[in-house]
Amino acid sequence: MLSELNQLVGLQVYTAKGIYVGAVDNVMIEPEECRVSGIYIGDTNPLLVDGSKGVVVPYRWIRSVGDIIVLNYFPASLAPKANP
Repeated sequence: MLSELNQLVGLQVYTAKGIYVGAVDNVMIEPEECRVSGIYIGDTNPLLVDGSKGVVVPYRWIRSVGDIIVLNYFPASLAPKANP
């Protein structure tokens, strides 16, 4: 069991189907609410994220945390938003 937030950094992240998403680079927190709001995954799987860009995954998408992180949900693919 994790006792500190920094222990999340470096953990590998997988979808519920076992597809590698990336590794946790940072943890997003809501200081006013004293809770984790999400995790930042850098150097993502290019099959899931166009250009292997980093993404923030909401904490509510996480199914379990242990030696790895397993997500309940992750879109089939993510494309970067176009700038208007």
